[in-house]
Amino acid sequence: MLLEVARREISSNGLRSLKIRDVAAAADCSVGSIYNEFGDFDGLILTVNRETVQRLNALLSAVPDRDPVEQLFGLADTYRSFATEHANLLRSLFEHRMENDRPFPDDLLQMVMRTFALMHAPMVRLLPDKDPVEVALLARMMFSAVHGIISLGLEERMVAVPPNSLRFQVTQFVKTHLTGMGILPRR
Repeated sequence: MLLEVARREISSNGLRSLKIRDVAAAADCSVGSIYNEFGDFDGLILTVNRETVQRLNALLSAVPDRDPVEQLFGLADTYRSFATEHANLLRSLFEHRMENDRPFPDDLLQMVMRTFALMHAPMVRLLPDKDPVEVALLARMMFSAVHGIISLGLEERMVAVPPNSLRFQVTQFVKTHLTGMGILPRR
């Protein structure tokens, strides 16, 4: 129940709106129950974030991998779709800061890295002769750019891509990026 309340609040109103006393009241329990179940408030948030990464990973893992170029387009569009549908849950993953600057748990970091590594595999297939470190950096850069375009667009910041054209613009970015790397032909 605690997890459901926290997930619903983050999803509806964002991480900043989540208050431990509100979660306890909505679940009809004491604040101490949250500490007993999750260790601390960070533990509750991290559990919601783990679920978010698992859901995202499942969707990205389902993108067909027969053609690495099409896989990259599919990964970017699937990420866009997930971010559009679950914007606040995804933001929580990137916005949460551990109390007292404690490091994030290794299991969560590994989950995130496995998810983002899904973009690395098609890049390796497309650039088999490139230095593996460079390919890994290119994959992270591509993910970072796609994430940034989507995040800013969904927040409707001053210079962001309008939300109604995110799909087209993300596709254009991936196409331009792959063309610049010599993977797709210039037209």
